[in-house]
Amino acid sequence: MELQDFIKNFAEQFDDTDSSEINRNTNFQELEEWSSLTALSVIAFAKTIYKKTITGKDIRSCTTVEDLFNLVAAIDGQHK
Repeated sequence: MELQDFIKNFAEQFDDTDSSEINRNTNFQELEEWSSLTALSVIAFAKTIYKKTITGKDIRSCTTVEDLFNLVAAIDGQHK
């Protein structure tokens, strides 16, 4: 699992936010387009692409895209 690939996949969850606005230090919850539906999309892509289960609570515990990457990378495929 590579950070750059994760960032690319994460950015694809947004329809109106340019992917160039999203990097490892982006506070994703402050993006104008961030919503509960986007969070659900992130949960789905983590499950589909990385076979990792994350929750809304997990997402809320993260600030940056890199925090979210580290969270997903640390999960062993089963939720804690």
